[in-house]
Amino acid sequence: MLPFRVVDRVKFIVERQLVKGAGFQLLVVGIFIGLISLIGGLLVVPQGGDFDDPGSAVWWAFLRLTDPGYLGDDVGTWQRFVSTLLTISGYVVFMGTLVAILTRWLIAKMEDLERGLTPVILKHHVVVLGWTAQTLPLLSELLGSSGRMRRFLEKHDTQKLNLVVLSEEASAEQVHELRNEPGIGRRARQIILRSGSAIQPEALHRVACLDAAAVIVPSAVYDASSLITSDVETVKALLSIAAQARQYQAPLPFVVAEIQDVRKLPVVGRAYPGPIEVVAGNATISRLMVQNVLHPGLSEVYNELLTAGEGNEIYVRGGDSIAGLSLGELASQRPGVIVLGLLRPHGHGWDIRLAAPSETQIESEDRVVMMARGYSETESDPKLPVLPEISRGEAKRSVCADNLEGRRILLLGWNRRVPSLLAEFASYGPGQPVLDIVSVVPITEREHALSRYAAGKPFEGYSHIEADYMVEDELRRINPAGYDTILLLSSDRFASGEEADARTMVGYLQLEDILAEAPRRPQLIMELSDPDNRHLLYGHQSEMLISPMILSHVLAQVALRRELRVVLEELFTAGGAEIQFRDPGDYPLPASVDFQLLERTLAGEGEIALGVFRNQPDATGRHLMLNPPRRAFLDLQPGDRLVVLCVSD
Repeated sequence: MLPFRVVDRVKFIVERQLVKGAGFQLLVVGIFIGLISLIGGLLVVPQGGDFDDPGSAVWWAFLRLTDPGYLGDDVGTWQRFVSTLLTISGYVVFMGTLVAILTRWLIAKMEDLERGLTPVILKHHVVVLGWTAQTLPLLSELLGSSGRMRRFLEKHDTQKLNLVVLSEEASAEQVHELRNEPGIGRRARQIILRSGSAIQPEALHRVACLDAAAVIVPSAVYDASSLITSDVETVKALLSIAAQARQYQAPLPFVVAEIQDVRKLPVVGRAYPGPIEVVAGNATISRLMVQNVLHPGLSEVYNELLTAGEGNEIYVRGGDSIAGLSLGELASQRPGVIVLGLLRPHGHGWDIRLAAPSETQIESEDRVVMMARGYSETESDPKLPVLPEISRGEAKRSVCADNLEGRRILLLGWNRRVPSLLAEFASYGPGQPVLDIVSVVPITEREHALSRYAAGKPFEGYSHIEADYMVEDELRRINPAGYDTILLLSSDRFASGEEADARTMVGYLQLEDILAEAPRRPQLIMELSDPDNRHLLYGHQSEMLISPMILSHVLAQVALRRELRVVLEELFTAGGAEIQFRDPGDYPLPASVDFQLLERTLAGEGEIALGVFRNQPDATGRHLMLNPPRRAFLDLQPGDRLVVLCVSD
């Protein structure tokens, strides 16, 4: 063993003190100042003169060390020489080192404050656990839902909405993104960023989860090969919130959690015993895709009802202020609203009665489901005219004329949603489509994912093709024009949604070149991951689903009105109430018909008219016209279809 030098020992001791922080660093500097003052004083003591004792000499040295203004008072060559050395040492040790330590300490403290490491002192706020592709549209939805938000604030007896976002690393860049996000802008001051992970109990305490009016847990995106999935993080966050509530003996807050694997629902229920609504992200998008395959054009309905912006949304209103009215009477008093039905308490859940008969009486515990352009239209306004009451009987259950049997479907791309998408296809009965899955992901890896999801129930009617649809020759060999429907999926194997969408959009443009040469054009549905890319493909001929925007809307609106989840689940799953397209020729309609007459005609079949889907788009490229004015003549043209809420088996 080599012996240590004295200098090395001293360096090591000094280093161990310096790394302990600003306080110990100042202590070390103070010791050095004292030593230099002592040495400087002892050097001038032999000169005598003004120095009666060593103490006054040390004080003289300390004054020269800390203030160079005393330099001109010294007499004698040796005294001036020592004074000059002390002054130079003062510049280095006292001024340079001391200022550097204090500056670094102040900058570090400011960085800590900017990182958001201090707990928030708020109550009845909304917490979003995680900064993902869904966070910005989610915050925009919450800030833009003025009517629902007003009711939410009144319910929790608070005056101002405060949003707290937990991010892995809160930064000025995220603040800049908030200010540039449409729908947020200057209201970014209402959003507080805090650093931390949702799986860290101290981070959950930092955002005051137990004092929140609602906690939203969106899913993060993880690498497909990672053992830590977004659902694992969600369950861990729920366990941590529940543990904190037990520790502080506090009530559990209301949570809206997104999970990717719908099979984790029982696990979530066991992890969190408090009030919770679970949104199955993969299953929700898969349901919308399959419904869109059955009813081409339905994506426009989803994009209007399930994304922020102009157009109609689904609202749920309490029955206490309208108890005693029938659904027909309520519809006549709300001329800008389409009454879809109601929810009636049943045990610990709800009995869903969409497209219910118009004479159904509303009770105070009920929740009425409406479609309107704004929350204010769902409220009573005596200035508006009262419409003639429409009588609608029991809904006639119908079997959808469109089916999946024998339909050829081409899936371009692979992501974690494919197994749930195939499961959704399988839920529509024995008649199954023929699916070809094209991806560069190895077939063994795909089969492994499908077999794990299927839990011993293998899917039928699908085959794998290992190819890259970005290569034109490989795409041509597949012959996409020979399919009935093409689904262009967004990959989850890229670092960001921008990269995934870049590949998807280039593939779409290449696909358009190939289909332009074909005698027939299949239905084309494109999925995007980044909401900022929705305006890039101007005049596109495909149907577009932007997954983060749809899921953000659902999470935000369910957080403000939790009953909305069961309504959306009823509308967008197989069987029960569904939104469908119908041929106007199936109904006894006159040549000239307004929307009120259309409502009355469809009510005779137990159905609810929602609007019209035009065969030819308007100047903005839209086909859909939902909830038009009652007296507006529809001017139906060949190829136009009616948008109808009906009940199917």
